[in-house]
Amino acid sequence: MSDQDRPELQKAIEEIVESGFTGMTLRVHDERGEWTGSAGVSKLGESAKPPIDGHIRIGSNAKTFTATVVLQLVAEGKIELDTPAADYLPGFGLDARITVRMLLQHTSGVFNFTGDYDPDGTYVPGILATTAGKEWVDNRFKTYLPQELVELALSKPARFEPGTRWSYANTNYVLARLLIEKVSGRPFPEEMRRLILGPLGLTGTVAPTTQTEIPEPYAHAYYRYEEDGEQKTVDVTRQNPSWISSGGDMISTTRDLHTFISALVGGKLLPAPLLAEMCTPYPTGIPNMGYGLGVFVVDTDGGGTVISHNGGMAGHGALMYSTPDGGKTLTASLNYADDAALSLGAEFQKATQRLVDEVFCGGQSGSRTS
Repeated sequence: MSDQDRPELQKAIEEIVESGFTGMTLRVHDERGEWTGSAGVSKLGESAKPPIDGHIRIGSNAKTFTATVVLQLVAEGKIELDTPAADYLPGFGLDARITVRMLLQHTSGVFNFTGDYDPDGTYVPGILATTAGKEWVDNRFKTYLPQELVELALSKPARFEPGTRWSYANTNYVLARLLIEKVSGRPFPEEMRRLILGPLGLTGTVAPTTQTEIPEPYAHAYYRYEEDGEQKTVDVTRQNPSWISSGGDMISTTRDLHTFISALVGGKLLPAPLLAEMCTPYPTGIPNMGYGLGVFVVDTDGGGTVISHNGGMAGHGALMYSTPDGGKTLTASLNYADDAALSLGAEFQKATQRLVDEVFCGGQSGSRTS
């Protein structure tokens, strides 16, 4: 379908770009078929729109892939959700009360290695993440080992008693990655190809890696920082994503994200009981939104529920939403200029809310997404 068939969708993404993003693509699958659209530019200073099937760093959408692999290994009898994670990973001194389920659910209480907050609201820095400005730009090709990230996180006090609260932490998913490698005896990317990428034919998706290149075609990612009182904008499309590890180091396309989320919620990757556990929300404290095992469960103001994960990754962003039956999906990519203050964070939230309202609620406003 062209943008003439769904002018309200094309208008939405054009207005989202006008709010401060460099470019955006949107893919919707619903009862009217498939619709794709693009707005803004692929590269600053040029006029070409972002490619519809362009590759994008998907950030935290990678967590849904990782959680799915863990649950597939549960189905194979290699992992038990309520077994202490330390039983599988004895070398880290993990609190014995932290179960595999708590890792996937973000209820372990471990420190987030990309930076976290004390109970009084004080920010505690982690590794050299994107909140570090020019320092991050200068070090963006450095390789971090997953073990290093975990050791850094575990050197900090726990945020809370395991299983008593919810707090989003990339550390949980690096531990999940190490757990997958330990029980399978294979590198994590290999196991992901065996269980998800191969069976679904996700040829546009790059399994977790330290490679700095992104396959063509792609829209460019940017990072903004101040130096000597002057604003500088750098193209950071090429970077080593090991600083986020399996918290968000994958590359994909909106087409592959649609194929993945519709297959996942449609029951093609997990047995029904495990899929039900994955989509059972734990309260997050965020209005209208719970977190299952690697997915957000969002109540829309249209009276429905959507299964989702979004991600931002230093100038690239990806959105992924589906109705619980997989019958209607929304996947999108964003490219923009990120900065240490995460200045576009509020606009990112507004953009996702606008699109969910348009696609899943018939244009009503008010659903809350993250």
